[in-house]
Amino acid sequence: MLLESIWIGAAYMLGLLSRFVNLPPLVGYLLAGFLISYLIPIVGVNPEESASAKTTLHHISHLGVILLLFTVGLKLNLKNIFRFEIFGPGLLHFLGISSFYGLIAFYTFDLDLHTSLYLAIALSFSSTVLSAKGLEAKKELSSFHGKVAVGILILQDIIALIVMSISGGQLASPLALGLLLLIPLRPLLYRLMDHSGKGELFMLLGVFMAVSLGAFAFEYVGLSAELGALILGMLVAKHPRSGELSKSLWAIKEIFLVGFFLKVGLAGLPTTQDWLFAFAFAATLPLKGILFFVLLIVFKLRARSSFLSSLSLTAFSEFGLIVANLVLPEWLTPLALCLTLSFIISAPLNQFSHQIYERIYKFINHLERNTRHPDEQTIYLGDAEVVIIGLGRTGNAAYNQLITQGNNKIAGIDSNPDKVNFFKEEKKLNAYFGDAEDPLFWEKLNLGNVTSVLLCIGEIEAKVEATKKLRARNFTGTIAAHCLDEGESKSLKRMGADHTLLTLNSAGVGLAKCLKGE
Repeated sequence: MLLESIWIGAAYMLGLLSRFVNLPPLVGYLLAGFLISYLIPIVGVNPEESASAKTTLHHISHLGVILLLFTVGLKLNLKNIFRFEIFGPGLLHFLGISSFYGLIAFYTFDLDLHTSLYLAIALSFSSTVLSAKGLEAKKELSSFHGKVAVGILILQDIIALIVMSISGGQLASPLALGLLLLIPLRPLLYRLMDHSGKGELFMLLGVFMAVSLGAFAFEYVGLSAELGALILGMLVAKHPRSGELSKSLWAIKEIFLVGFFLKVGLAGLPTTQDWLFAFAFAATLPLKGILFFVLLIVFKLRARSSFLSSLSLTAFSEFGLIVANLVLPEWLTPLALCLTLSFIISAPLNQFSHQIYERIYKFINHLERNTRHPDEQTIYLGDAEVVIIGLGRTGNAAYNQLITQGNNKIAGIDSNPDKVNFFKEEKKLNAYFGDAEDPLFWEKLNLGNVTSVLLCIGEIEAKVEATKKLRARNFTGTIAAHCLDEGESKSLKRMGADHTLLTLNSAGVGLAKCLKGE
């Protein structure tokens, strides 16, 4: 158990150190693998124990990849992937940047065509971990630019799976046709999801579908195990509990993926040539981001959405390591260095993406096209007297109360297009797409007859910014917002909010009134 203890301890300590410097923990896991590669000869671990431990790590890392692809399949909505602002820029970027990287690898590092091609493909992908975690931390996964970034990431995952399947070089067995039987099995899988409860049995069902029905079945008939896991995820993606299943598998998937990144680091200590390779490609990251920005502008997105999405997609991808692990295992070390350097560069930029945009938007907004994406048109609120900004649970409750009070001159604004469409179709509300943290949103918003604004968004920064922008536009009407604590309330009132409601305090008061029968 000595080697396993060293692995776990090194992974935790370096992962924690990475977190302290605002880098994703996986950077620490990769560094832990390199550190262990250096320490093993010094510690003098028994060769048999080392071989046994590496075999165990190989199985753990493979399970991590299988579960990762299964959860990708659970979230896959092909209709969203083939939207023009996702499929067009995503595919064109892949073709353009992989061609550029292939030429660099072929001519600068004197590699053969096969190696250059696969290295270029591995480097063309963007990091799901960095992008999704960054957007989630800022609560922007459901925003328009967040959805564009995530859609392009999923498109890249599909391309990666296609590459891995083609490069497997293995002919499928005639038994592969039997996999078509999985389609009529879908109702049975749905019933199992319905009746597996919410605990470990439900999580075990997910592992069973990913590993046994997906990975093993496909591998048995000569197809890619990774492809099998993805397809099984897609097969049950439309079930109402697919999102819940993805969340329940999150922790076990992340733990197994630690094994994958450790394994990458254990592939060997980097040489001088590896460092040169990594620094050369890390220097091209601005080009990768600029190409995304230009393509999104061409496909009618605003400069702000294009900039924020592009910044999220700039880093190299951990998925590239998964592709290389199958196709070019001897290149895992330099690719791991590329990934690490890109995270060190991109993570701080993504953390301050909005502040960076506010400093440069005057220079990049003139690049926008005259025609814009339907979700980014200028907002005219008509005869609305009350505007609800944020159409989540709080916004929905506020809307219902206003209707009960007989006020039907209401407009709603949200940065999630799906919520906007829901309120338009189901509630018949004049709902519009807009982001309260976008400086240009407030400049182009026509308030018309509005006398009251209800701030029902969760992030205090967005509420403070909205209050500040409204008062800067000489809005003299009522601004009301909900808050979590007194500190938030004071910040909003300093910016000009008229009323703040302490949400949790109000809930406590309401519960106490129940005891009196009120």
